Amino acid sequence: MKKKLVVLTGAGISAESGIKTFRDSDGLWEGHDVMEVATPEGWRKNQELVLDFYNKRRQQLKEVEPNLGHKILAELEQDFDVHIITQNVDDLHERAGSTKVLHLHGELLKVRSVQNRNHILDWTEDLYTGDFDENGHQLRPHIVWFGEDVPALEEAIEITETADYFAVIGTSLQVYPAAGLISYTYSITPVFYIDPKPIAIPNIQNKVEVIAKIASEGVAELRDRLKSL
Repeated sequence: MKKKLVVLTGAGISAESGIKTFRDSDGLWEGHDVMEVATPEGWRKNQELVLDFYNKRRQQLKEVEPNLGHKILAELEQDFDVHIITQNVDDLHERAGSTKVLHLHGELLKVRSVQNRNHILDWTEDLYTGDFDENGHQLRPHIVWFGEDVPALEEAIEITETADYFAVIGTSLQVYPAAGLISYTYSITPVFYIDPKPIAIPNIQNKVEVIAKIASEGVAELRDRLKSL
């Protein structure tokens, strides 16, 4: 039976494919205040702005490709039972070939009804005011905005609790509840932390191996480390 590798990925791994993050640019995301485009309040204030913002992100996604970090994680499925829990809303893990990907914060290529968050549709083109579900309710980006619940969190916790190895890649460990997932690993579970600017992880009993590199380089080193265990 393959050992279970659970990987929490963040913006750092997608940044190498050309997808910009907001953590490195004073709270701006592609020039926008995240409070304007990634909160329920922003949606109520200016629906057109929010729709246009995510339309541009959806189009941008078509112009980028998975990088070496994504590809190595997919290749690790040959030797490990790999489960990826990602904070990213792109589909680069899936396009690289990973088969078990859980999106904590939603997905750019899906939309949902404003009346029913479980009514989710695949959506690859632009979304406009007046695009309704079959019950006449406006559709919105299938994104978990700041201040909203994280429906996939319970499943993420269950996956984390069964990890033989746990890796954190390209995330600042500042955004909760995702950052708290690491606390659900058993204390004997080895943790690998890949980030060019790692921070101290508070209140952790696990043995943590820090790989202070960008995601693609760090994942390559992770692969070598895991295969030597």
